[in-house]
Amino acid sequence: MTVAVLDARGLLCPLPVLKVRKRLGPLAPGAVLEMLADDPAAIVDVPHFCAEAGHELLSATPRDAGATLYRIRKGG
Repeated sequence: MTVAVLDARGLLCPLPVLKVRKRLGPLAPGAVLEMLADDPAAIVDVPHFCAEAGHELLSATPRDAGATLYRIRKGG
């Protein structure tokens, strides 16, 4: 399984979701993107983006310093 990584810490809405969309673009369906973000709005924005774009939010795990690790499987 392909796992891509995106560090979106320090970016504010809507940049984390825009970066996710751009990073998912070239990946094959089924690939997983792990994004680390500390934007409080991402907790709402990322699940909404996944639902609208046909991707699967696998998990959203809190990390240190207010960051959250989002695992997203690209839809096909």
